[in-house]
Amino acid sequence: MHGSTTDLELRISKLEKINTTLMDRLVRIGETRGPGWVQTRTAAVLERELIGRNRDLEDALQRLARINAELEQANSIADEANRAKSRFLRAASHDLLQPLSAAKLFLSHLEETSADGGQCDLIRTVTATLDSAGELIEALSNIARLDSRKFETNRVPLAIDRLFRRLEIDTRPLAEARQVDLRFVASSVTVESDPVYLRQIAQNLITNALKYTTGDRVLIGMRREGETVWLEVLDRGPGIHPRDQERIFIEFERLSCTSQPGTGLGLSIVRRACDQLGHRLELSSKPGAGSRFRVALPLHRGRLQTAEARPDDPVKQPDYSGQRVLIVENDPNMRRAVAMLLGGWGFETIGVSGVADAIAAAEARRPDLVVTDYRLDNGETGIDVLRDLSPLWRRRPPAIIISAEDTASIRQEAGTLARRVLRKPFTDKALREAIEVTFAERPKAGP
Repeated sequence: MHGSTTDLELRISKLEKINTTLMDRLVRIGETRGPGWVQTRTAAVLERELIGRNRDLEDALQRLARINAELEQANSIADEANRAKSRFLRAASHDLLQPLSAAKLFLSHLEETSADGGQCDLIRTVTATLDSAGELIEALSNIARLDSRKFETNRVPLAIDRLFRRLEIDTRPLAEARQVDLRFVASSVTVESDPVYLRQIAQNLITNALKYTTGDRVLIGMRREGETVWLEVLDRGPGIHPRDQERIFIEFERLSCTSQPGTGLGLSIVRRACDQLGHRLELSSKPGAGSRFRVALPLHRGRLQTAEARPDDPVKQPDYSGQRVLIVENDPNMRRAVAMLLGGWGFETIGVSGVADAIAAAEARRPDLVVTDYRLDNGETGIDVLRDLSPLWRRRPPAIIISAEDTASIRQEAGTLARRVLRKPFTDKALREAIEVTFAERPKAGP
């Protein structure tokens, strides 16, 4: 259809030139002195030709208008299909994460209470399997979020050395398991990007290199070119044939020579995130010569404020005996799993499914902490719960929101109502840390 539009536009342009030429000739005839019958006959011929050409031009313009309308309708249908796909992925991710999160919390509690070493090994194996499923769901959720028209970025100055330290912690276990020498080249440069998505871009590229390299080393570093800084990930793997270099960025596409487990979504997420952030993505690779992925980042020349590092305080297990937690969760299994985990830490728990029951439970006995899911039944949210409970504290309640949805947007919506937002599926360690921070921030005095 695009070719038809181009052909019509060329034809219209040609007809317009012909009409202009004919009009010029008619004008010149009118200005030329000669026998009247010659002028009249010539003008009549040109006029008939001009009328014919105008009719052709009108027909071409009408056809062009029809084709453009069809193109607009097709684009609208494609956009709606893409939005529907994103809505489905978000909804499916949310529904799948509920039972997955509950299962992981049940396993955490079982591991804590089990004295059988063999059983603990089995629990860890099942947990690793659930982690893999969670990674797939998270990848699908990320694709839906990146394809959404509501996607928002938070571009700020970022110190690469901090990013590298975090990436090394996250990717070192995989490197050791694959027996690959993972090297980060130190860099003092500061760039501008979204911290969450830049970390995801880099981590996906590094993980991809570690999984699929057949070499013994993966190198990560920065290369400056004027006002641009390139984040580069190099491996000594088998390389990628030019005909396959576009395929690897397509969802679920994996090369036939690949034997490593994976979803085929990591590089698709990298491309989408780079497109949304306006970061150029390049791949250089030849069969047998390894691969180099690199991302162009804008250089930040300003000074970056840094917090002075402090040694971590000694770990001390807090005593939660007598502390009461109100759990607001519409999924019964998830509610039971959170209650079981918190009960094992000494908390008294009460679980409800919605706003009205939460208010009734809190009025009967005010809880010390509220743990609420964000998405509840009947259009209710955890924000509604906290907003309606706030008068009981005469300030923001000590609360944690858990959600399978985008935590950044939920934090923005929650404002000062919630101290922490946890993304499902979360670990027992993440929940414990969130509780400790929330309790540490509680005002000393209360009504």
